Amino acid sequence: MASRMSEAAVLEVDLPDEAATAALAHRLAPALRAGGVVYLHGELGAGKTSFARALLRALGANERIKSPTYSLIESYRFGGIVAHHLDLYRIADPGELEFLGLDALAEPSGLVLVEWPERGAGALPPPDWRLDLAHAGTGRRARLSALSAPAREALRNLQPPRTNRA
Repeated sequence: MASRMSEAAVLEVDLPDEAATAALAHRLAPALRAGGVVYLHGELGAGKTSFARALLRALGANERIKSPTYSLIESYRFGGIVAHHLDLYRIADPGELEFLGLDALAEPSGLVLVEWPERGAGALPPPDWRLDLAHAGTGRRARLSALSAPAREALRNLQPPRTNRA
């Protein structure tokens, strides 16, 4: 997994396989232990749900992590963390989100992961992080942007990728 960090609080990472996607989630997990909002962008099949599952696992979720594609939101409580995973792909208008009780997502210590956040524009809490995933050959390319002051600080301190040494 090759990576580089720019001065603009952005980390770009090649993700050749699902294991590399999980490794990126593990690198980010310590920064999200106290909560935050992560917007996940990318085409269908770009790895948004795989990343969210890996992140929740890295934070300590032991239960089955379901895709919120049809339920729109799945919530989890584990290790003192309250996490909400939203998939807004099927939303046609942000007004449709009113019945979900999104005001509960604003709790400062909660973790909110949102796939297709552009479909909920104006109804979602602002992001601390933006992860753009794109197809790149047989793998993926990730661009992680830190958008809040705590996220920028966390990105500067993000652990380097692990390398296997023979």
